[in-house]
Order: sequence, then structure tokens, then C-alpha cells
Amino acid sequence: MAGRHATAFTRFDAAYLAAGDDRPADYALVWLPPYEMLAGRHQLKGVFALGAGVDAILQQERQRPGTLPSGVPLLRLEDTGMAQQMQEYALSYVLRYFRRFDEYQQQQQQGLWQPLEPHQLQDFTIGILGAGVLGKAVAQKLVDFGFNVRCWSRSAKQIDGVSSFAGEAQRPAFLDGVKLLINLLPNTPETQGILNGEMFAHLAPQAYLINLARGAHLVEDDLLAALEQGQIKAATLDVFVQEPLPPAHAFWRHPAVTMTPHIAAITLPEQAMDRVAQNILALEAGEAPTGIVDIHRGY
Repeated sequence: MAGRHATAFTRFDAAYLAAGDDRPADYALVWLPPYEMLAGRHQLKGVFALGAGVDAILQQERQRPGTLPSGVPLLRLEDTGMAQQMQEYALSYVLRYFRRFDEYQQQQQQGLWQPLEPHQLQDFTIGILGAGVLGKAVAQKLVDFGFNVRCWSRSAKQIDGVSSFAGEAQRPAFLDGVKLLINLLPNTPETQGILNGEMFAHLAPQAYLINLARGAHLVEDDLLAALEQGQIKAATLDVFVQEPLPPAHAFWRHPAVTMTPHIAAITLPEQAMDRVAQNILALEAGEAPTGIVDIHRGY
């Protein structure tokens, strides 16, 4: 990409960066950039966030306005292998619960040989919160396996084989009868704490929860209470408010909670750089890039 400039800084560079630094750069590739890195750089043509989620950098902007130079587009990574990873993760744990493998694992630990009555597809409705790139990909994969899938998002989406619900008014209808709930919502002030006792109460009895989005979506005490009451039968959590999760946290020891260390869909460097390069070429050609973030909406 001859003639183009990129500037890369680490978290340790903030000491010698100054707001309005005019070293030549057309584009910035960042993850949690220091304020001094981008402030005043209005000549930038684009800021690329190296992840599918942009909640962290937008939180920085809310806390210290000007972290993102005004008028410069912020772009998130899309179609960089994350969708396939998320499909693999979600399908693995959906099948684990659908086939009751989690219960068979517990029986093995107890030395118990007891076939269980299988779940039936028609009674195992899957609800997906969020119908963006990742939510749509997961929904399509589950439909391919014959599951009854519905999604809920801010605005109605058209996904083949998936029932779409939108807005606050339709959320109760979306939740009604859902046996397994997958969260793939963006992390915004409006969605924080959405996985709470009130939502759990609308699900089918002994429902399952899979949270793949952000820890801030989940009210942890409400989940523990729902597990104790039997409203939620089991949960798989890949994300947490505090990461790493403190050793004393109740989730570590809970028999109905499965945890993974935020690995459901990781950034793959080669695919990520391919997407960044394609978007830079699009911007240079005056074309629309993919993944432009609506800063006011938060995604």
C-alpha cells in the first residue's frame, strides 16, 4: 500500500505522545488507545478497532471526550473468522445441552449409569439476543441443524428460517417458551444488565443460558438465584464483568455453570489484517467500507 502511512503505539507510548501529534498517519489500528494517541488527529481517514466489539473504546470516549477525533470513522472487524468460531462454540454447547451431555458427565462423576429422556426438537426453542453479524451466523447454523430459532434485536431482521422480534414491545413474546437463550448483543448502556431475573422468569422452565457477548450484560446474582430456584437449569459463560474471574467467585464451584476464558471468537491476525487492508482500499477508492460503527448507538 505504497504512499500510505500507519502509526502503531503500545500502551507504553503515552508518555511521549502529545495531543495533536502531527507525525504522518492516514489510518490508526488500535485496541484501548491512550488519549494522546488519537486526540486532535483529524487528518486520519479511519480508526480501526482490532476486535468485533467496540464497547471498550467507546467507554473511553464517554469518559474522556476527544479520545476519538471527530469526523473520523471508527471501524470494527467483521468477517475475519470470528463468525465461524462463534458458530462452532454456540453449536457445541447447544448440542451439549440438547443431548444432555452435561448431565451424563455429572452421572459419570457419580458412578451412575442412567439413560435420560432426550429433549425433542419441537420443544427446544432457541432464542438469540442480537442479530448482527455474529448473531445471524449462529442463527443460520442452528437452523441448519433443524432447531426452531428466533432472534431479538433493536430492529427487525430478515434471516431465512428464523422468527424475528424487535424492540421492547416484542421482547416478552420473543422470550416466551425459549428453552435455550444465547446472548450476542452489543454492549451499550441500554443492554447492560439485560440478562436478569425478570428476563429469566419469562423463559421456559429449566431453561439454559449461553452468554457470549459481554459480562456486563449479566446480573450475576440474578443468575445464581435463578439456578438455585431451578428457573435456569445450566449456564455457559465465556465473558465476565471482571476478567480473569476472581478465584473466590461462586461461578468456579457451581455445578451447573460452565466457564471458558473469553475465547468463543478470538481475533485471527491474518484474517484481521486482510479485512483492514480491504477497508483501506475501499476508503482510498471512495467506496463504503464494512464495519462502520454508529458511535451514538454503540455498535
